[in-house]
Amino acid sequence: MNIAFFLIPKHEVATIEIESTVRQALEKMEHHKYTSVPLIDDKGKYKGTLTEGDLLWFLKKEGKMDLQELENVRLKEVPRRHDNKAISIYAEMGSILLQATEQNFVPVIDDHGTFIGIIRRREIIEFYAKSVFKAGEAGNEQS
Repeated sequence: MNIAFFLIPKHEVATIEIESTVRQALEKMEHHKYTSVPLIDDKGKYKGTLTEGDLLWFLKKEGKMDLQELENVRLKEVPRRHDNKAISIYAEMGSILLQATEQNFVPVIDDHGTFIGIIRRREIIEFYAKSVFKAGEAGNEQS
């Protein structure tokens, strides 16, 4: 099955531009109650993933706790521990199962690297859980 069926399109996903400030990121993540968000550039290309942990460790290291100070710090200055690996819109479900064990969402890009949406871990797990249950039911019918 093609992953497009599970895609949450970019207009429904909170993203942050890499040129945004740390304050903007904190406010957006708080508003949406997200622990991580896709980072994009001004052309819509996927640039990585920003997590609460990335921000926390940056704030601790820099000793910046004043929101006004954070208005002058761009996200591109914040080190990231891990970027969620993006996959092509043409990928099959089997290719993202392992990614879902380490990422709470999988970014999806088109042929030009433009961010087009995400697939959440929940949809991936539900897809495979239904497959397992169907296989179990089929096995019980044969008994």
